[in-house]
Amino acid sequence: MALIQMDIQTIVVGGGPVASLLVLKPRIPEEAPHDAQLPIKIGPVEAMAIGVGVNDSHRTTDRPMTHDLLNNVIESLGAHLDSVIISAVSGTTFFAQLRIEKEDGEAIFIDSRPSDAIALAVRTGAPIYARSDVLTTASYPDFKGVEKEEEEHEMEEFHKFVENLSPDDFA
Repeated sequence: MALIQMDIQTIVVGGGPVASLLVLKPRIPEEAPHDAQLPIKIGPVEAMAIGVGVNDSHRTTDRPMTHDLLNNVIESLGAHLDSVIISAVSGTTFFAQLRIEKEDGEAIFIDSRPSDAIALAVRTGAPIYARSDVLTTASYPDFKGVEKEEEEHEMEEFHKFVENLSPDDFA
């Protein structure tokens, strides 16, 4: 199954009854099965951990946070996080894998929640991938692209209309 590289588009940190949401989008939209965005419901603590990693503010803390600790353990064992893969979806539950690469090149795949995997990826710079079948199953279209196409079409129609105007049209 093809892997599509993803970027974080939005993180919404909820609270109380409001769920937090992470939205991923394909880095190269043409590679996705359709112009897709992948919404993943996550907890508010996990959303904060991802946000801290994205903003690089984890580097200013006196002590390592949980995901920094995990990265330190991986590196102390002579390995590194190679990538994160959003590997499956069942209902509204997503599954991910950490692809850890050892010094000898051997890859180890470790089951993970997407939120933890992505929090680790943003700290290490590891790429985030989603399987194309996950995108096909669980994504929604990027309506911004649809709106932009509609606006461009309307502008073309307006320009054609203006170009064909003559002074007699105003008499």
